[in-house]
Amino acid sequence: MTTPPVSVIVVSRHRAAALMRCIVALTQQDHPNFELIVVADPEAIGQAETLPLPLKCVRFDQANISAARNAGLAMAAAPVVAFIDDDAVAEPTWLSRLTVPFADPDVTASTGFIRGRNGISYQWQACEVDQFCQDHLLMITEPTLRPATPKRAVKTQGTNCAFRRDALLAIGGFDPAYRFYLDEADVNLRLPGLTAIIPDAQVHHGYLASNRRAANRVPLSLHDIAASTAIFLRRHAPEADPAEALKALSLRESTRIAAHRRAGRIDAVAELALLTSLTQGWAEGLVHPLTALPPLPPATAPLQPLGTGPRPGKILAGRFWQKRRLLAEAAASTTTITTVFLFSPTARPHKLSFQSEGYWLQIGGIFGQSTRQGPRVRLVSFRKRIAEETARLARYRPTD
Repeated sequence: MTTPPVSVIVVSRHRAAALMRCIVALTQQDHPNFELIVVADPEAIGQAETLPLPLKCVRFDQANISAARNAGLAMAAAPVVAFIDDDAVAEPTWLSRLTVPFADPDVTASTGFIRGRNGISYQWQACEVDQFCQDHLLMITEPTLRPATPKRAVKTQGTNCAFRRDALLAIGGFDPAYRFYLDEADVNLRLPGLTAIIPDAQVHHGYLASNRRAANRVPLSLHDIAASTAIFLRRHAPEADPAEALKALSLRESTRIAAHRRAGRIDAVAELALLTSLTQGWAEGLVHPLTALPPLPPATAPLQPLGTGPRPGKILAGRFWQKRRLLAEAAASTTTITTVFLFSPTARPHKLSFQSEGYWLQIGGIFGQSTRQGPRVRLVSFRKRIAEETARLARYRPTD
């Protein structure tokens, strides 16, 4: 398996704790030759610079994900650039698997699968996007290459994607007109070549609170979603009827907001404010200048490898009342990829998460579901359940 040198770019804004956890997980990658570029607000950069790591740090404190990614791209010395969000953590094999396809010179992008908040169920798998910004789900179970056209391409997710650096630079990188939303989809339609879908290149993504959404995923504004949609359609589907497009967007978002209101997460005043922000954002998107994106220059600074490489795995397993001892042992295991199983004699469903101390923790009942498939309650011995869960995770990380 040939893995090219890679520049990994993490963009963060006012989420220093999440950023630090993301960085800890990246130090456990088995890829032997990548640098880490952190683009973040001054406070977060200040914390990152205290780490004993050769990071490339860029101070950036604007609410524009595209401009922030371009700032990281300007520092990227490797022929392949990968992106992950600050509220995500990568499996140890993520980067190696994500970047293997670039051995094929026709590959210009790659993407993987994303686990959601419980660390087990999928949040995102595979999808294509068309010029009308409509998604088309793909049933992909094995590594797959698909061509991109200006009308349809694989939709990469910003928290799990990689690009051939020179190809991304040649199209002008990310368009700063997309402050948030559809920024990757725009790149996907503009970037020629093949896109690799690698199911086993996996990250875990939690959707933390930000200036655009609350911790419970209630949006704080729909302005940028509407503005980006209008800009996207003007650039990629000028034949689209703006009135019909706004109608479709309004229906989709009003349905989503109404569900939040029924659940008691927002009130009528907040609902009206959100829909008003959508109308305002759409109006802005219709008049925003559509400027050509000139090619971006390559970085001149040399690669600064993080110094990672393969590590052995370690499994610690016990009952819930052994928690203190097992977690202390896990935190002290700094040279291994450590996974802790803490199971109770119940049928509680399982959750898996990466801890800021540097280990993975899976909790739940001995008799409960992990993959949310099959019966909710299953009689099984503690030893057999540990063996089953170890075998499931061994596909993505070392366990011995």
